[in-house]
Amino acid sequence: MVELEPSALPGAQIIDLMMLVIDVTKGMQTQSAECLVIGQIACQKLVVVLNKTDLLPEGKRQAAIDKMTKKMQKTLENTKFRGAPIIPVAARPGGPDAPETEAPQGIPELIELLTSQISIPRRDPSGPFLMSVDHCFSIKGQGTVMTGTILSGSVSLGDSVEIPTLKVVRKVKSMQMFHTPVTSAVQGDRLGICVTQFDPKLLERGLVCAPESLHTVHAALVSVEKIPYFRGSLQTKAKFHITVGHETVMGRVMFFSPAPDGFDHEPVLDSFDFSQEYLFQEQYLCPGSVPAETDGGEADRRVGQASEGRCPRQQWALVEFEKPVTCPRLCLVIGSRLDADIHANTCRLAFHGVLLHGLEDKNYAESALPRLRVYKLKHKHGIVERVMDDYSVIGRSLFKKETNIQLFVGLKVQLSTGELGVIASAFGQSGKFKVHIPGGLSPESKKILTPTLKKRGRAGRGEEAGQPEPVQHVALSLSFKRYVFDTHKRMVQSP
Repeated sequence: MVELEPSALPGAQIIDLMMLVIDVTKGMQTQSAECLVIGQIACQKLVVVLNKTDLLPEGKRQAAIDKMTKKMQKTLENTKFRGAPIIPVAARPGGPDAPETEAPQGIPELIELLTSQISIPRRDPSGPFLMSVDHCFSIKGQGTVMTGTILSGSVSLGDSVEIPTLKVVRKVKSMQMFHTPVTSAVQGDRLGICVTQFDPKLLERGLVCAPESLHTVHAALVSVEKIPYFRGSLQTKAKFHITVGHETVMGRVMFFSPAPDGFDHEPVLDSFDFSQEYLFQEQYLCPGSVPAETDGGEADRRVGQASEGRCPRQQWALVEFEKPVTCPRLCLVIGSRLDADIHANTCRLAFHGVLLHGLEDKNYAESALPRLRVYKLKHKHGIVERVMDDYSVIGRSLFKKETNIQLFVGLKVQLSTGELGVIASAFGQSGKFKVHIPGGLSPESKKILTPTLKKRGRAGRGEEAGQPEPVQHVALSLSFKRYVFDTHKRMVQSP
């Protein structure tokens, strides 16, 4: 079983059939499970190969193979690969130090099985040329050769191709498929392209494309789905290894969902709608997740509907890359914690998704993010301090002293006595504010809010006659939206 490394993840995007190789003497290991997870994300067919059967005691070999076969069948039972074929082999009997005369066991049967499982996918030569490169080397006197798989479009002799990470364009001098010269190739073909000379050390792996068909992005909007085997929550502001295109880089994420009334909307996986409003999330919502604390219990209840068993059908993340990446739109994205202990019995793959929109401007925070209408739902509580007249009261404890109350002018507040009011202005410099009540205070509310006089105190006790008693507390509540990327920091009334 090959260890899962960051350099191996990009290959997940070009899998037609997956062959999961298991050491029959050990069974499923952490890396095996991670490869199975990638298979569920990236391909539709699987063949399980139980290798090293020669290391099993001959008298107990078949029983051990049958036992491991049943274990693997149980492992696959709750995946898309339920019922996938499982075959035993000994690819190198005796191990790497055994003589070459030892013939492999079960390989002809494996080849026959693979042949029966593989179907030729329908290939589409239209669209811009895009090829994933997995090897690059130079041939003296001829040029530089790039080998890989064509992901989309087609290419012919004499075409110009771009190596976007190097920002260079080269002409195709010759091409080969399995050592046979060809004049053209299409989507799905394995190909070697010889172009005019450049340093092959600069491109170990990467993408080659039609000129100007790919763009380099500094951040991206991604439709995301948590990998269920990943333990723990996916937190906003957390860093992950992000595999996108043919690169793996560090990136910081911010999760968001539809507004609560859109939780049941059908997922859209080919575009991102900037005209819609989205709800900020402190973490990816899934059954049993606990929402982060906000400014009020009601907001917690509305945002944290996952804790009641209701989750949105689609969620997104803003992914900000530590260094720019070059990738096609709608490509696979995988978020991982590849720095975790590889020997720990935990899945390091955290989420996967589709890149819906890339942000190309280096200054995207100022130029692009204000278009992203992600809001936080806020819920604040204060009290009525006193009545000014039948249509006005003074409130406090809703804002801090340093708050710019002008940002909240015009927002509605609810009195615990039932009246609706509108924040009219600040009142003084201590965070107090004036509330206009268009319908006026009810007689009952005025009675509650009208101060009463204390009785005259005894002489010498220091009490003053006629001092009003404190007003009975009447609560004020304010619900509003604050848009995360609004440079003007405007507040909008929530429904």
